[in-house]
Amino acid sequence: MDRLTEMEAFATVVDQGGFTDAAKKMGISKSAVSKHVSSLEARLGARLLNRTTRRVSPTEIGLAYYDRARRVLNDAGEADALVTSMQSAPSGLLRISVATDFGVNHMSPILGDFLTEFPDITVNMVLNNRYVELISEGFDMAVRIGELEDSTLRARKLTDTTRRMIASPAYFEEYGRPQKIDDLNEHKLLHYSNQANSAVWKLTAPSGEKRQVRTAGWLTVNDGQSLLNACIGGLGIAYLPSFLYADAMKEGLVEEAIPDLPVETQGIYAVYPPGRFTQPKVRAFIDFLVHAFAEKGPDTW
Repeated sequence: MDRLTEMEAFATVVDQGGFTDAAKKMGISKSAVSKHVSSLEARLGARLLNRTTRRVSPTEIGLAYYDRARRVLNDAGEADALVTSMQSAPSGLLRISVATDFGVNHMSPILGDFLTEFPDITVNMVLNNRYVELISEGFDMAVRIGELEDSTLRARKLTDTTRRMIASPAYFEEYGRPQKIDDLNEHKLLHYSNQANSAVWKLTAPSGEKRQVRTAGWLTVNDGQSLLNACIGGLGIAYLPSFLYADAMKEGLVEEAIPDLPVETQGIYAVYPPGRFTQPKVRAFIDFLVHAFAEKGPDTW
């Protein structure tokens, strides 16, 4: 007889407390259930059930076997469900966490194409500038920029972005252009308040030396687009990612402050909870993002 069927018959008898209810649960005859259990006991050479006219209960060996058998049966059920779901069309609610600047400028414009391609998926995209705990806060995935702190999450790289110090031509005309990192102490800097140590800019000198600039900002804002607008308005120098300033630089609205400095490059990643199985809706969205950003970055946006 099939070993898994024998296990299922035995475990169902234990779960239901008898052969009659087990037979109803499995949709087979009582004699078939009894035959499966007897075959299992014969193969193992051990009595697994105490049988009386009133009740059926597992023996000490039977109880130990039940614990292992139930795990095997649960794993088998999950394996069947996995194959079924992988062959089915992606569907359900997809909760995504995205940094506000990137979400507004580059995720929102492409969501319509994704929803048209996958009409059975509904998207809840939460824009914020804090580090969210995916599992505890109920997110299916997130898009994160820069070094990944949580090594337990799975990640797939979407593209890269660069970071540069920028300001408007009008600002440089009025205040001059810094020639080296130390000159920044004499300039008006614009800071991003939502980042840890936002008043500290980590820069690399032409020699390769790592430097930190600690200067009080003339303006501090918790939104990257607002900092870009302040730059364009001539209020100071900001340190921003290319996915924000690329169009403004192309139009001549902003310029790089110190072009001779090495450019910092950061990865943009789709991250999702660990596990052997990736939900079809998550896999579909990540594949979509990889395709959507295939020709984007690090400076082309």
